[in-house]
Amino acid sequence: MTVQETGPLTTESGAPVADNQNSETAGLGGPVLVQSQHLLEKLAHFNRERIPERVVHARGAGAYGTFTLTHDVSRWTRAAFLSEVGKQTEMFLRLSTVAGNLGSADAVRDPRGFALEFSTEDGNYDLVGNNTPVFFIKGAVKFPDFIHTQKRDPYTGSQEAANVWDFWGLSPESTHQVAWLFSDRGIPASYRHLSGYGSHTYQWGNEAGEVFWVKYHFKTDQGIRNLTTEEAVRLSGVDPDSHQRDLREAIERGEFPSWTVQIQVMPAAEAATYRFNPFDLTKVWPHADYPPVEIGRLELNRNPENVFAEVEQSVFSPAHFVPGIGPSPDRMLQGRLFAYGDAHRYRVGANADHLPVNRPHAARARTHGRDGHLYDGRHGGSKNYEPNGFGGPFETGRPLWEALPLTGTTQYSAAPSHAEDNDFVQAGNLYRLLDEDAKSRLIENLAGFIAKASRDDIVERAVNNFRQADTDYGKRLDAAVQALRA
Repeated sequence: MTVQETGPLTTESGAPVADNQNSETAGLGGPVLVQSQHLLEKLAHFNRERIPERVVHARGAGAYGTFTLTHDVSRWTRAAFLSEVGKQTEMFLRLSTVAGNLGSADAVRDPRGFALEFSTEDGNYDLVGNNTPVFFIKGAVKFPDFIHTQKRDPYTGSQEAANVWDFWGLSPESTHQVAWLFSDRGIPASYRHLSGYGSHTYQWGNEAGEVFWVKYHFKTDQGIRNLTTEEAVRLSGVDPDSHQRDLREAIERGEFPSWTVQIQVMPAAEAATYRFNPFDLTKVWPHADYPPVEIGRLELNRNPENVFAEVEQSVFSPAHFVPGIGPSPDRMLQGRLFAYGDAHRYRVGANADHLPVNRPHAARARTHGRDGHLYDGRHGGSKNYEPNGFGGPFETGRPLWEALPLTGTTQYSAAPSHAEDNDFVQAGNLYRLLDEDAKSRLIENLAGFIAKASRDDIVERAVNNFRQADTDYGKRLDAAVQALRA
């Protein structure tokens, strides 16, 4: 914990404050004077204490920790922080809900964000994921529309079931993720009791230039625990900060939460002929095809000292790669490579990466970027261009990731077709994996929300997507919805 500093109270410029209980006035009962600068400074600062909240993932908590490599992965990647068994890397993890605003409750039916920043010797490596291995849509061009359906309606000012199910019903690729969301895992009991996933496919490249496609899994060592809808409603009313409080207090007690880190690895040559598009974010890679391989352990062991400075101002960008790791043709990831950094530059400022929680700790950032909001003058009078003859930072000549062969003409198109590109197969497989009690709870959760939609055609489209995933799935859901709407 931070030791409370003692000494005279001062203004922002360091001048001592004589009276913090009263403002300077014109006489005993007169108006306040403009020269009461301590008052004006306090009010002006107070008016500016908030920054725009995140459009998504606004509600969250974070903690510092370490990632320890436990298995050799050098045959797949040349990333320096993954080069030696036993090597530890400082990291920061932010966990969050997705749709709610900053003041919303933690215990709600919503995906959970799982964003990591690894402070490596080659700079920060960021990985943004969720507690589900899939997502609602395949491409970033639909992302703003999707999020608009989850947020407040322009007319009613509330989230509307009709908007949500209208979009999902017209976007059959969402069926798989919707099943995850309304299953037992839809409301985690805490941030410690959920698993995380990189969700996207990423490129790993080794020293020889060989390319592999990789998916990340973070399996909670605390075990999976979830809440029922009724338990979540009660907890949200009693303790809306339940997830944040649980994480902070566990670390304070020395019960450091941890996750076993696994990867799935696909040789690059297999992607083109795989039975479905391996870069489709709405699908998982079956473990029978690409078994998860354990590579390390992640532990959270230190709380932030200031939530605003270290959690709210923390920024993560999937474009922050290091040598040996890069992007894939995943169309949702490609959009996020731009969108995350752009959001942070708007929300926190052009120099958000200079803040202590965001700047590299195991490496030194050397850029020609200058000036702007929050710029701290760290570059002094050094030259701000390249090439230069004054000994400034220079290019290395080797890209962070391996080149991909590309052919064809520019076009607006869906992804290349594969034999089993289908929006319903994996959603049906997930349903059939559940036991009877879990199926009943899934049907109940879905029906309760679908039945709130105001139009019959929206309801029918929503149910029909699940009917196509599995006949029994659709039949039971239809009956449950109709019973609620009778």
